[in-house]
Amino acid sequence: MFTGIITDVGRVRAIAHADDGRLEIETAFDTGTIAIGASVACSGCCLTVVEKGPGWLAFEASGETRRLTTLGRWTEGARVNLERALKAGDELGGHIVSGHVDGLAEIILREAEGESVKLIFRAPATLAPFIAAKGSVTLDGVSLTVNMVGGRDFTVNIIPHTQEQTTLGRLAVGDAVNLEIDMLARYVARLMQMNGEAP
Repeated sequence: MFTGIITDVGRVRAIAHADDGRLEIETAFDTGTIAIGASVACSGCCLTVVEKGPGWLAFEASGETRRLTTLGRWTEGARVNLERALKAGDELGGHIVSGHVDGLAEIILREAEGESVKLIFRAPATLAPFIAAKGSVTLDGVSLTVNMVGGRDFTVNIIPHTQEQTTLGRLAVGDAVNLEIDMLARYVARLMQMNGEAP
């Protein structure tokens, strides 16, 4: 489990999309404190550490993960939002995030609002019903509050700190991000489905 609070922006130092989908990411984390088999959220994708060294971590990503997330588009040098797994007793600064990406959202508008940046995203039609104004959403691993919703489109504001400390500040119209809907919305929808109600 994660909180959507990014604690490092790493860089892809090596990637192999064929075979086991191995990738290596440079990080400022103290890798000596990260166990083989530990989970790390990489731009919202929960991946397992399979090897490590001073200043880098290695992961393997399945073909499905590479196909359904932005990970399949990464190249060497790509910047990656990183978060270590939540420990019992840690501060929950964002919201409960599983690291299981539901789909991709595309930026359709970017504009300045004072020192903040307003971003409008278009969600897949199947995920749009799970996104609510003033609810939570995870984009590339970052916990954000949804400001407005209209059809498949939703708006978030990125404050200067988030622009500087995550990859979101560099996003442009047409870019895709990993989208994870709020866990509460997921389970409410499932309960409604079991009761024969439309989600």
